[in-house]
Amino acid sequence: MNYNYLRYFSVLAQVEHYTLAAARLGISQPSLSSAIHQLEDELGGVKLFEKVGRNIRLTDEGRYFREKVDHALMELNTASMTLKDSMISAPVYIRMGVVSGTLGGTVAREIADYMLHNSRIRFQIVESAAQDLMDLVRQEKLDMAIVDTTNRDRSLHFRKLCWRSFFAAVPLSDPLAQEPFLTPQQLSGRPQVAFHDVSETSFGKWATGGDETVCCVVNTAQAALDLVSAGVGISLVSEDCVHPHSQIAFVPIKNWHQALYMCILYDKWLEPPVWGFVERLVKVIRALYPNTQ
Repeated sequence: MNYNYLRYFSVLAQVEHYTLAAARLGISQPSLSSAIHQLEDELGGVKLFEKVGRNIRLTDEGRYFREKVDHALMELNTASMTLKDSMISAPVYIRMGVVSGTLGGTVAREIADYMLHNSRIRFQIVESAAQDLMDLVRQEKLDMAIVDTTNRDRSLHFRKLCWRSFFAAVPLSDPLAQEPFLTPQQLSGRPQVAFHDVSETSFGKWATGGDETVCCVVNTAQAALDLVSAGVGISLVSEDCVHPHSQIAFVPIKNWHQALYMCILYDKWLEPPVWGFVERLVKVIRALYPNTQ
């Protein structure tokens, strides 16, 4: 049923005068008459108005219909105002994925600042392996993800952000903790807490040429550091994970870097606040690492 016809009927029912109702609605009298006739036809030929001299008045059916229409129009108006208000005050969720070891430092500061200056913004953050995050982006369960590898899936778009360095997290009691830097060869054969990653660039394969020394597999850097503290083994973590620790030494890995990428879905429309954060994060990180490209 035509919404405008119901609105026209409601106004005409109030004034019971075609000329006055048409003027209030800002339409011509013939247009109003035509709309009322079409509305009556849609109702099966029910007459909503009857003539009284040169004026009109509601029929019994018209009075019944007016009560229902006015109530429905009031409900629709309330719903419309609620939706309009929600566009101003409702939260906007940014669903973001990060590979372990990237949430600290610059990314965390940008999230905090973006929320500070955008009161509607909320973040939902998933920390996992790159392949898992790419699957979630592909399934539209994440708006974006910061990953440490790419693939040939043309449904995904990758923008290089920066290169990050890696450190060996080793117990302070380990002789390696005294070294100024380490090489993958020096770590070979050591029990290793590795990150779950099915790509060719998994931490275990980088360090040892295979996974035979991996004694434990985790998804987050914090879990890896907890196990290193407990003496389970060593772990390879990114620079963002390096911080003063009472039981762990972080020793740089010589000439070992890895690229980070912003991953989004091709042809996926993102709300302006979400897209604004993507663009901002890419710009800020690239400015901090100008030699990335």
